[in-house]
This record gives sequence, structure tokens and C-alpha cells, in this order.
Amino acid sequence: MRFPQAIQNLIDDFSELPTVGPKTAQRYAFYLLKQPKELLAKMAEDVLNLKKNLKICQNCLAVAENNPCTICVDSTRDKTVLCVIATQPEMLAIENTKKYNGLYFLLGRNLRPQEGIAIDKTNIAYLVQKAKEGAIKEVILALSPTLEGETTCLYLAKLLKPYEIKITRLARGLPMGSDIEYADEITLNNALKNRNEL
Repeated sequence: MRFPQAIQNLIDDFSELPTVGPKTAQRYAFYLLKQPKELLAKMAEDVLNLKKNLKICQNCLAVAENNPCTICVDSTRDKTVLCVIATQPEMLAIENTKKYNGLYFLLGRNLRPQEGIAIDKTNIAYLVQKAKEGAIKEVILALSPTLEGETTCLYLAKLLKPYEIKITRLARGLPMGSDIEYADEITLNNALKNRNEL
């Protein structure tokens, strides 16, 4: 049995989203089918306005309502420290800690040579340009500790070294509430290496 074409089209559309498989796409489609027309019209309008009302910040390359964004124009921020992140949700996570007061730089994605995501598909060239300008004194590499994140960190550290910029990384180790016996060797190694004095 096939779904009516309007439902199948929506399932196909939802299946294009990251981490949404066919079953989840079906659930989304049938959930929307039960919603009032007013809600569907509002959602459709929000989707249509998504790109119309947003800009890319010329400094950090994040999606924002203004260009430059509110973080980049904030005079209280330390403009000599640059936190390099891969995606905008990571930027929000760091910003929500309220412990960081520098600027950000959005790579767009980590290097993944095996998938064809090389340097030219990231914002690395623009990061090097910012390093050449000489205003940045420290770059914090805040990339996820995945194979791709590690590869990107090593590459960026090597690339930025000639510009005499202090390059740091986020400390890594055991998360709060975890059991040591279940931690993998790399996490335990990082926890030992980044231990703090009491």
C-alpha cells in the first residue's frame, strides 16, 4: 500500500533532514496531518522566512539577525581571543556557560577527507586570514573529541603555528556523574593528563 502522494512527498522531505529515517519521517508527516491548518500555515511561513530574515556574520560566520552579530559588536568582549567551533549549536553551548567572553569563529564543519570534506569546504582559509591580521592572541580549539575533531585540531594547530598565536584546547576528561570503570582508555588518559591540583 502506498501513502497518498501529498503524505509521501512530506515523508520524503522529512527524510532529507539529518538523523531522520523513514519511520520518523512518517511519524512527523502523520503528526502534522492531525494539526490545525493555522499551525501548518504558521510553520510553512516560518520555513519560508528562515533564509529571508537571517544573515551571515562577516566576522564569526554564524547565522544571525544582524551583520555583524550581537556578539561580534559587543564592546565588552575580549577581541584578542577566538574560540573555534565547528557548528553553531556548539557556539550556543559555550555561550550558555557564561564563562567565555571572547569572540567565536565558525568552521562550518570538521575535516573529513574520507567523505570528501576537505579544507576548501570549510572556513579555514578565512581563519588563516584572521590570524594574519595580528589582532588575535589566542585561539581556543573547541572541537568535539571525535576522529574528525581531533584531525581538524591537529591540522589547525600546525597551520596557525607560524603566526605566533597561543593555541589552546578545551580540557577533556571524565564527565560529572560518570563511573570510572565504564570510561574508555582515551577518556581516562585525558582525565589523568588534564588533572587539577586541589
